[in-house]
Amino acid sequence: MSLSTDQSVFLKSWLKRPMRTGAVAPSSNALARLITRDILPGAGPVIELGPGTGAFTRCILAKGVPQCDLTLVENSPDFTALLRQRFPEARLLDMDVTRMRRWHDPWRSMQAQAVISGLPLLTMGVRAQWNVVGACMQSLQAGAALYQFTYMTRCPIAPEILTRMNLKAERIGSSLLNLPPASVYRIALNT
Repeated sequence: MSLSTDQSVFLKSWLKRPMRTGAVAPSSNALARLITRDILPGAGPVIELGPGTGAFTRCILAKGVPQCDLTLVENSPDFTALLRQRFPEARLLDMDVTRMRRWHDPWRSMQAQAVISGLPLLTMGVRAQWNVVGACMQSLQAGAALYQFTYMTRCPIAPEILTRMNLKAERIGSSLLNLPPASVYRIALNT
């Protein structure tokens, strides 16, 4: 599919569910490179939340992570159909990410090297954020992190969640070439 087709799928999904889609266009290649910069081949599986049309997914695979080590969590029918076609060997979970924490397996046994998130966390309430971030932290191997992008100037995870879970949010960079410009945060246990 061409980029213009990806854009139309995004726009269609956003028009149907703007608070759940969070963006009117796919992420740029520059943002995809930034949010996946710490991914290493052979370092373990990767979980991607809200992969949309696969902008970050393509970058993860280009880093040398095999499709079979990739878990994609998406809840939009428009996006899941597209992802199934594009990444047939990846594990695709069609589910509401805010319910991830109730699903004990596979999150606790995943031992992922990273969680890459394209979720619109700012549109979620604190309880939903708590469930998503908690499941992400349970799924990571020691020293690994959740990578989250935002269009805002601050970390999109509520400060009380960071404090209660003993997490540190570090801004690792910005992509001005994204529409709109975006920043990426690395969220990990505060050691």
